[in-house]
Amino acid sequence: MNEFEKNVQSKRHDIGDSAMGFIASFGFFALLFIIATVIKVIGA
Repeated sequence: MNEFEKNVQSKRHDIGDSAMGFIASFGFFALLFIIATVIKVIGA
């Protein structure tokens, strides 16, 4: 066992962090899509 396995800084599971990153990036692009759609509808 190396020193990184012995001295773990975060005991949390990676799945939660991965899910938060996915949701944050998905939400950002969804927000861009919604804004673009609204602008397109207003301009039509």
